[in-house]
Amino acid sequence: MFARTKRLTLRPGWPEDAPALARAIGHESVIAKLARAPWPYTLDDAEAFLAQPRGAHDPHFLIETMDAGTPRLVGGIAIRAAEAGHELGYWLAPDAWGRGYATEAGVAVVAMARHALGLRRLDAFHFVDNPASGRVLAKLGFRPTGRIEPRTSRGRGGEAPAVMFELDLDDDRCAPMPMAA
Repeated sequence: MFARTKRLTLRPGWPEDAPALARAIGHESVIAKLARAPWPYTLDDAEAFLAQPRGAHDPHFLIETMDAGTPRLVGGIAIRAAEAGHELGYWLAPDAWGRGYATEAGVAVVAMARHALGLRRLDAFHFVDNPASGRVLAKLGFRPTGRIEPRTSRGRGGEAPAVMFELDLDDDRCAPMPMAA
């Protein structure tokens, strides 16, 4: 699966992306905001991540933007199966923060979840010390559940409190608009 937005290309990762992936995600300030990525993040970690089997319809994407006509990897976004359903996760390199890329990519992936994958609900969370991610989730239509739960962060080497969110994809306000022919 691929997606294009006004400024971004969302695409699967390929083995040759390993050096760019390691550079983009390999910041302690990024890894500390994630659950599954180790710190330090090495080229071997990037190669192992990119070698994981993925189906043709698995929504796991690298986020690229065009800088001076050259594609540049700035992040990643995915929907993964979780214990209670499906969970949205994303990250951006520090030099891409504050530009709206996470929201732009999120809109495209939530639309895929709803229309292409037929999902009925998405869950998400952000660590308490990362409120910017909560603002992105709110822009995407997620609502806080009112729960704060401990979540493991490999990069932090333990658990940290996380704010839980949910998005009902069947919600009438999210239904596609009818179109005239």
